[in-house]
Amino acid sequence: MTTTAAQAVEIEYWQYVYETRVDAMDQLIERFEAENPDITVVHTTFPYADYQTKVAAASIAGIGPDVVQLFYGWLDNFVNAGIVQPLPQDAFPHEMIETEFFPIVEAMKRDGEYYGLPTAVRSLALFYNKTLFEEAGLDPENPPQTLEEFVAAAKQTVQFDSAGNMISAGLAMDMAGQDHQWWREVLVRQFGGEPYADNYRTVTYDSEAGLEALQFYIDLQTEHEVGQVGFMDEAQAAFRAGRAAMTIDGTFRLGSFETIDSFEWGVTELPANADGLRSNYASYWANAITAQAEGEELEAAVKFLTYISSPEAMQLWLDVVGELPARREVALTEENLSDPIYGPFLKALDYAHTTLFVDEAAQRQVTIDMTNRILIEGQDPQESLTQAAEAEQELLDAYYAQ
Repeated sequence: MTTTAAQAVEIEYWQYVYETRVDAMDQLIERFEAENPDITVVHTTFPYADYQTKVAAASIAGIGPDVVQLFYGWLDNFVNAGIVQPLPQDAFPHEMIETEFFPIVEAMKRDGEYYGLPTAVRSLALFYNKTLFEEAGLDPENPPQTLEEFVAAAKQTVQFDSAGNMISAGLAMDMAGQDHQWWREVLVRQFGGEPYADNYRTVTYDSEAGLEALQFYIDLQTEHEVGQVGFMDEAQAAFRAGRAAMTIDGTFRLGSFETIDSFEWGVTELPANADGLRSNYASYWANAITAQAEGEELEAAVKFLTYISSPEAMQLWLDVVGELPARREVALTEENLSDPIYGPFLKALDYAHTTLFVDEAAQRQVTIDMTNRILIEGQDPQESLTQAAEAEQELLDAYYAQ
């Protein structure tokens, strides 16, 4: 974050390491610098596990990025710690944001101010291995559309060796991946409940519907035996290796799955319940201007954020990463909506929910612990659900008490 010459300024951009996202940002920076030769953008990345800590430490030390990437669910932590500043309304008018971006961008708004904008948005879908479907006698062009069909397909595609060990899952189960979003914002609703009330301040999934949703998930391993938590460590790894017929994942996985050359895969909307109800979870990583950006650095940061949230940047991000453009005009084209890969994700944005996390990592861990207590320790599902709801409510209460 230094001025290198009378008419030149250097700013820093930080994000976490994810190969396709890093590649896309490198390309965007190259284009931006070509159009703005007086601005240099230093691109710095960190492993996901260390990222929040690095950003917080740099902020305390008064160093670090001028523009920072953050998960929307981290916003309150970043605002309360004074890491980011409101977007200047002359450069980012609220009317423009609320007209041109998908509504989920409002998760970046606090006390009447927007603190960041996404380049892309994400939803979930069911990825399936067409090769394994065909080998199991299923129509690879007719993936499951209901929960009942989904379980049936998983049971038909799971494979065991002669000793009874699972060698290929019908479904790759992974609460640490996207299953916690599937359970919270999809299954709980499909079984007739609501995961939260009071604008996500009150946990309400400790209910009959929540228990049924949890039991459905647990039964995938214990009754139907179509998946195992921890199988090949990560769901996406099992799917990439051709050792899982299905996995639930997000648009961000498209870029890496495109490198698969050992089998053909497809995408379909998350299964509906018996009444046809679908639900989904939508999320995004936003880019924000840090509180330390001032003067020439602030002006440069505003220009850079304007560019990386532009239609041009969003189209490049879609092409390289596979994540959906955050602006309606770029995302909702006839070509994208009819695309067999992008279409299911785009359709989901119409009925998706965006969880307002106060601590995404901690709230995710609550669901991981909940299922582990049942599957590993043998705890009663109702007891584990209640314990999870109490633990998450404590997190919410502690945050809002501040």
